[in-house]
Amino acid sequence: MLSLCSGSNFNFKKMSKFCIPEHVIYICTGSKCSKRGGKECYKTLKSFLKDSKLRDKIELVRIECTDRCKFAPVLNFQPDNIWLKEYSEKEVLTVLSDIAK
Repeated sequence: MLSLCSGSNFNFKKMSKFCIPEHVIYICTGSKCSKRGGKECYKTLKSFLKDSKLRDKIELVRIECTDRCKFAPVLNFQPDNIWLKEYSEKEVLTVLSDIAK
């Protein structure tokens, strides 16, 4: 684990204009997830978040593979550790609506 205590040999610079999101969505766009709708869902979510008030609250991160191909497509909401499998775009947008409340 990276230590941030004094005496460290690392020189860290704070990202002053960066908003730390309350939630992060990790969405798999590996080959099997993409074929089963993961890639299209990523595009939809990216567009939705860009145009919504949730833009500063939720960060969307595309990942290559979660090694859960039999459940494709999969995504993960953090910090709540919610995993969705075999989801539809509608289901994901419902979860985002719940977060927005």
